[in-house]
Amino acid sequence: MKKINHQQLKQLVEATIFVAQKPVSENLLRATVLIEFTVSDRALKKVLKELQLDYQPRGIQLVKVAGGYRFQSLDSLSPFLSMLWQENAPKYSRAMMETLALIAYRQPITRGEIEQIRGVAVSSNIMKTLMERGWIRSVGHKEVPGRPALYATTIGFLDYFSLQSLAELPSTDAFDALAQQTDQGKTNYVLTESANE
Repeated sequence: MKKINHQQLKQLVEATIFVAQKPVSENLLRATVLIEFTVSDRALKKVLKELQLDYQPRGIQLVKVAGGYRFQSLDSLSPFLSMLWQENAPKYSRAMMETLALIAYRQPITRGEIEQIRGVAVSSNIMKTLMERGWIRSVGHKEVPGRPALYATTIGFLDYFSLQSLAELPSTDAFDALAQQTDQGKTNYVLTESANE
């Protein structure tokens, strides 16, 4: 095994994450670009932490998601950066987002259970789209008559939404607080509007 100094290791890790098309895990680094080098876990973690700190004040940051590390722009810059792309981001229907939320929060879950909670049938196009996006997958079958498929989210789902784990999903308390803020905003608007009349 070859030795690599700290600066070279930092450059190699940074370049690898920069050119990769998907998040890069520590295991992937070891199995590919670092395969010929002797690098301790401690040294690799130190380099990754240093890179995160180096990029912290910049417009691009090194972020850890479920699939590993990736570079991404600051959220606050997205309204400006979106002007670089002529096509609009895909818009997802409310039904699709409700279905995805139920899978994320109640996984593993069957399509029938989703339909029971939502009170309406789940279109096969919704399930197909979520699977094509790589956000959900079938993880088995429920041991009941008909053996319906059980669905769960994927690492691709976590990566897309910049999450390291499902534990980072907003809690129901966060949703309640958001609903309260929205209701207060509507009340304030109505009060302001009637005061101006």
